[in-house]
Amino acid sequence: MQTILDPCCGGRMFYFEKNHPNILYLDKRSEVVEMKDREVIRTLNIEPDYIADFTNLDEPNNSFNFVVFDPPHLINCGKNSWLAKKYGKLDKDTWQDTLSKGLSECLRVVKPGCVVAMKWSERDIKTTELLKTLPQKPAFGDKSGMTRWLFFVKGIENEY
Repeated sequence: MQTILDPCCGGRMFYFEKNHPNILYLDKRSEVVEMKDREVIRTLNIEPDYIADFTNLDEPNNSFNFVVFDPPHLINCGKNSWLAKKYGKLDKDTWQDTLSKGLSECLRVVKPGCVVAMKWSERDIKTTELLKTLPQKPAFGDKSGMTRWLFFVKGIENEY
């Protein structure tokens, strides 16, 4: 039984076990990308269990014990660049709405009292700007470095 959800699994780059039986891996794309990056051919395998949009998940309410949410974080890269292919790209005019809807969906499908862990990179959008757009304040997380982990607990309303 899959008790953990990853709604934007991409190439599963931070996983030690890329095919864990308890994790449902979703993404909006399924593809193998090969691209030359600094004279090296790189291959990225994006193989979700099924195609899904993290802003509109087809999963029942309160159905997962844990959700790991690693959405796209780039707005300033070329559409077909290696970074865009690897991490995804947000629209610079709608990223706030996209991420707000995405976190709302993650909170909808996680069980009460359980956690959504959000991974974020400050490459293009600072965490302080991100937090202004989200429907709930994180309960805890790290506060330094370029890559951040933010933890949201369902049922603990940490509104701004």
